[in-house]
Amino acid sequence: MFRVLKKISSFAGGRRRLMRKSIGISFIGAIFSALQFYALSVVLSAVLAENRNAKTAWIALGIMLVSIAGRAVSSYFSNMQQTEIGYYMVAEKRIHIGDRLRYIPMGFFNRNSLGDITAVVTTTLGDVENSASRCMVSVLGGLLTSVALGLGVCAINWRIGLIVLTGIALYLLVTEAARRVSSKSWPKRQRAQEGLVAAVMEYLQGMSVVKAFNLEGDGDQAIRKAIDESCECNLGVTRRYVPGDILKAVVIRLAGIAILTASVILYLHSELSLAHCLIMLIASFMVYSELESAGNMASLLQMMEASMDKANSIDDMPMMDTDGEDIVPATSDIIFDHVNFSYGDRKVLNGIDLTLPAKTTTAVVGPSGGGKTTLCNLIARFWDVDSGSITIGGYDVRKYKLDSLMKNVAMVFQNVYLFNDTVENNIKFGKPDATHEQVVAAAKAACCDEFISALPDGYGSMVGEGGCSLSGGEKQRISIARAMLKDAPIVILDEATASVDPENEAELQNAIDALTHNKTLIMIAHRLKTVRKADQILVLNNGKIVQKGTHDELAEQPGIYSEFLNARREAIGWKLA
Repeated sequence: MFRVLKKISSFAGGRRRLMRKSIGISFIGAIFSALQFYALSVVLSAVLAENRNAKTAWIALGIMLVSIAGRAVSSYFSNMQQTEIGYYMVAEKRIHIGDRLRYIPMGFFNRNSLGDITAVVTTTLGDVENSASRCMVSVLGGLLTSVALGLGVCAINWRIGLIVLTGIALYLLVTEAARRVSSKSWPKRQRAQEGLVAAVMEYLQGMSVVKAFNLEGDGDQAIRKAIDESCECNLGVTRRYVPGDILKAVVIRLAGIAILTASVILYLHSELSLAHCLIMLIASFMVYSELESAGNMASLLQMMEASMDKANSIDDMPMMDTDGEDIVPATSDIIFDHVNFSYGDRKVLNGIDLTLPAKTTTAVVGPSGGGKTTLCNLIARFWDVDSGSITIGGYDVRKYKLDSLMKNVAMVFQNVYLFNDTVENNIKFGKPDATHEQVVAAAKAACCDEFISALPDGYGSMVGEGGCSLSGGEKQRISIARAMLKDAPIVILDEATASVDPENEAELQNAIDALTHNKTLIMIAHRLKTVRKADQILVLNNGKIVQKGTHDELAEQPGIYSEFLNARREAIGWKLA
């Protein structure tokens, strides 16, 4: 149990001092509660001595009022601090995870689904947020209070005090045994919760498919299974720790009976005054109340440990940026030197040797699955090569700090994602400290100022999750404005015009021309008009460069590129009969 408490303290980070303060205030509150025993002692002593006067009543009443007020004030401050600890330590952890994920290889996101990550930052850390600090304060505060009360009883009669302390020790032993019994259930429950979040997210994201294929009856089998599994795991946890809770309650009651019995026996043998005997009889019902509350919270410690371990597991993933340097390359030329890369056992790039001179345009074409996107992503170090090297300006990309590397690279993807924020803030992702005037200038250069200005709130308009309120072409132009504002010397376009309708293609092409002016450009494209202007064209197939040259050179050679040209000519000649 104390190992878990130590882990919670470590997890609290900068809020550890506030947690200790909350425990101290909780202990002070318990002392105020203990004043009730003193008030009872005053009353009983007066009654038994037949000293019935108003002064005694007022003293007892004053002590009770101090006890109630002190307990109320200490509870208020302790609860406020526990809430602050929970929110802030989890907020700091979520920010830490978000920062950490930026430096983790993209392969992590393939092995760990979006649902798993979402579960960590929501459900998992939500458990910690709501319960960890309260568990810590309640368990330690309750334990300290019970021990203090036990020592107070020792001052009245050491034999009864020994019974109180023995009851505390037995209660802690039973609590630890119950925790060990239930320990195997919590990780399983954690995995079930993550599976449930993943299934719900997948179901919601695929709702259009469910409806289109009328799968309302069968398509939700996965989510039903996840719900059933989560339910069963939670019931399993309950089945394991409920017997322990019952046993803890039995120990408390037996210890209370032992205090009561010992008090009566000692009184009958004239070793305890009647007043003290009556106080001990009352104490037998109250002395363990704080400890019992602490024990009830202790049953959650195993869940806290499983949740914290899961959140901390992201720190076990290797970072790609641990030894990087801040490098500002003199040029923006890119060189692939015998690069090999695989996704697990599947070879994607095989022996790539390639030079992309600074301020030139390179088009990458080839069949689907040939490795085009992977080739571009390796430049931005979304993954690290298996062997060989990629250099920018003469420096291996692995020598750069990720931040300094990405200052040199701007990327425009085929599938644009915009955050549920204003248009201006989405463009500012390219340069967070940009002024409004700089944002507008980038938008004008990307041919999107006109439609942005026509939105209800202009640049302050919310775009919706994923940019759902905008068309594909509008989102694409905003992403280009974002890249233009960044003004990186290297620009990567991953089929940036593939899903754009003909009406928007001309404007989008103008935006791309403005973005790529005087830059080192690498573009994946299938449209002839975007490819033929390139300084060099790479034809990638099965992870190898099978052709390389200008449009005119490759057009004369038999191979994939000439087949690509012929397919385009035939498509242009198609007519509806």
